[in-house]
Amino acid sequence: MSFGENRMTTINAASGVTGLGAGAANTGAAAGTDAADRFLTLLVTQLRNQDPLNPLDNAQVTTQLAQINTVSGINKLNDTVAALAASIAAGQSLQAVNLVGHSTLVPGSKLELAAGKGGGGFTLPSAAEAVTVTIKDATGAVVRTLKLGAQPAGTGTFAWDGKSDAAAAAKDGLYTFAVDATAGGKAATVETLMLGKVIGLATGTNGMQLNLGQLGRFDLGQVVEIN
Repeated sequence: MSFGENRMTTINAASGVTGLGAGAANTGAAAGTDAADRFLTLLVTQLRNQDPLNPLDNAQVTTQLAQINTVSGINKLNDTVAALAASIAAGQSLQAVNLVGHSTLVPGSKLELAAGKGGGGFTLPSAAEAVTVTIKDATGAVVRTLKLGAQPAGTGTFAWDGKSDAAAAAKDGLYTFAVDATAGGKAATVETLMLGKVIGLATGTNGMQLNLGQLGRFDLGQVVEIN
């Protein structure tokens, strides 16, 4: 093998090391340091074994140095992002702990009746002339209809005393509800919101989740209002 062939082989090996360093950037600073050490070892080998009549091009050396610097920079950035993510997660945990025992509004159309009391919420994009809440049981039968009258734009809530339209006491449990609104004589868009008390915390794929009992678990980002 000639000196020229040896130089070409060594350059390809150094490029391979750089690629490995970039691919392992997520393993942290230790991986970046290891890649840098191997790169420098191969670079020194290149310089020692280069053909005196055809020395290594300065541009190639500069390019490879720039590549290893990029890998090191990526590793440091990954470490910084990881530390920031851990800090955010810790902050979310502290925030979530303070929500235990509070009532919250989250997207959904379930209603939990407990001790003869229940409620829910809704969001109106604009003021409505009339708002009606229809509560149904597990079979889909209408149990109670609440006429809330005119409501302003924004988030509103309603309370249910647990009585049916026939004034009979409904059984505690899980119900569903729908909200209809009229604005300018036409049906208006309404988003239904579930009202539930935070009874505990859980860890989800997106961070901390609030446990609202029968209503389910919800990410902190889904909370519309806290009472």
